[in-house]
Amino acid sequence: MYHFQYVPKKQWAPFRDEIIELLHVVQDDLREKFTFQYQLVGSASRNMVTMDPAANTGFDFDFNIIINNPELFPPKQFKEMLIRRINKLSSKYGYDPAEDSTRVITIKVKDRKNAKILHSVDFAVVYNGTDDEGYACQMYIHNDKPTGRYLWEEQPSGYYELPDKIDFCKENDLWNSEVKPLYLQNKNNNRDPRKKSRIIFSQTLNTVCQRNGY
Repeated sequence: MYHFQYVPKKQWAPFRDEIIELLHVVQDDLREKFTFQYQLVGSASRNMVTMDPAANTGFDFDFNIIINNPELFPPKQFKEMLIRRINKLSSKYGYDPAEDSTRVITIKVKDRKNAKILHSVDFAVVYNGTDDEGYACQMYIHNDKPTGRYLWEEQPSGYYELPDKIDFCKENDLWNSEVKPLYLQNKNNNRDPRKKSRIIFSQTLNTVCQRNGY
């Protein structure tokens, strides 16, 4: 049984600011090779950061690193250059070396004495473009571990529906009354440790929207 609760902004905001500071330096270091923007996404962007005090995972942040010129290098090279620069700087802020997962680059601050993760950061490397039919789309670097290949893959269709559903919930005063409590309930009832918070949030939005006539 989980015991997730919302973390006050004053508790997590200083760490968010440190990550932004780190990204500014990474931008400067890589400027002669390529440029990127960054965007805070996920729970922190919605002031919905959660943590289970009884668990050892802390809370997390999600950032998009948005490549301005994706044609300059293969996807693997973008990711490797970013990992090298992040590793060069991250120890200053107490982070372990970066982990390269299927969708993101992850860095973590650990309390080794108590075997706990205090907080972590996931960086997705993306670019915004258009598909073959001219519609706006977002691609992310997918590390296909079984083959060792790095590919640009388009975000799933549900990704594009989120902004409209969020607007619907906020415009109909459902955000604080239904979305936030149900999201917490769904996180605490989740029995699949592989299910990411973004999936739980998307499922929460779908439930609230469907029962309120979206």
